[in-house]
Amino acid sequence: MVGLTYGQEASQWQKDISEAQSAGIDGFALNIGRDDTYTDAQLQLAYDTAASASGFSLFLSFDMADPTKPWDVNRVSSLVNQYKSAASQFKVNGLPLVSTFEGPSWSGNWASVRSATGGIFLVPDWSSLGADGVGAQRSIIDGAFNWGAWPEMNQRTISTGNDVAYQNVLQGKPYMMGVSPYFYTDLPQYNKNWYSTSDSLWYDRWKNVQDILPEYVEIITWNDYGESSYINEPVQSQIVSGAEGYINGFSHAAFRFVLPYFISAYKAGNTNVAVPSEGAVAWYRTTPASLNGCSDGGTVWGQSGDASASGGTSNVISVIALTNSPTSITVSVGGSSQTVSASDTIGKASFYQVPFDGKTGAVTVTLNGRSTTGPEITNNCPASGHINFNAVAIQV
Repeated sequence: MVGLTYGQEASQWQKDISEAQSAGIDGFALNIGRDDTYTDAQLQLAYDTAASASGFSLFLSFDMADPTKPWDVNRVSSLVNQYKSAASQFKVNGLPLVSTFEGPSWSGNWASVRSATGGIFLVPDWSSLGADGVGAQRSIIDGAFNWGAWPEMNQRTISTGNDVAYQNVLQGKPYMMGVSPYFYTDLPQYNKNWYSTSDSLWYDRWKNVQDILPEYVEIITWNDYGESSYINEPVQSQIVSGAEGYINGFSHAAFRFVLPYFISAYKAGNTNVAVPSEGAVAWYRTTPASLNGCSDGGTVWGQSGDASASGGTSNVISVIALTNSPTSITVSVGGSSQTVSASDTIGKASFYQVPFDGKTGAVTVTLNGRSTTGPEITNNCPASGHINFNAVAIQV
């Protein structure tokens, strides 16, 4: 999912699409808000750029999270009609796929959109209804997208229970499964300040995908910096005001390293696929979850949670390694090294965690003789005066 593309030029679209294709991603869901003044210009740039990228597709995803500001039916229909015949438009059964972020109160309008456009393949996210609520709307949708890609409040890992529930209520209609690497937001102007446990999320969720094998997988997100769920190098002009302190210097581009393998395994329906390149991704916070004189900043553990985020994460360096045979890794923090074996393995992907409690300094991860050094872990309180729960990702 791509959004918040204010001021983006064609060169950035070219870069984004090229990097996405290199990671095995087949297309972008274009998240558009009703009041985004840049929507028309950016949609045209996106579709024009994707047209020259062989095999790369796009579809519209209408942001309908605020029911007090509903989309106009004619506006939605007009946008669908404008791009439904574009060379890069993603279609199912000859119809343009259309999605949403929320919007169940708008559900009665989709019949009019279908009529005005000659038909759409509607796969909305109405996660606020829950799986049963979505199932009750089954007759008016063609599939469903589940936004639940993170552990719930006060939970450290994510299970497939909600995914199974969606598949059950859809009764054979396509299921689009949400996958995400991380979540942390601290935007008081939007009343958003929470962290979802992400210490093992990128590994856990791809393992979930292999268990569920849904019809579609949507990665949430490509560039939502305000919620720390991005998998690219932050673009300064697209960082939401107030998020700079926890985004600048915290690249997530390395998360993409494991995608070619996990995507190939998903498409094959099994993990016995080739490793495109041996290596690893490691991610970690640069400060401990608790630090004397440095508060949690009011950050809660999970959306609507009431416990501190500091209880929802461990002081660890997490690693996913792709290797053709099992191996150990070595992690050094400030020159103090520890060699560990994998705690879990699926196919040729192995997961490791190394604690850094009490250690500070640069982080070096070594795999099969190859090493990468990332930013230092420190006991210094960030300039904000509270813990930054975002992580930096590095590739080995």
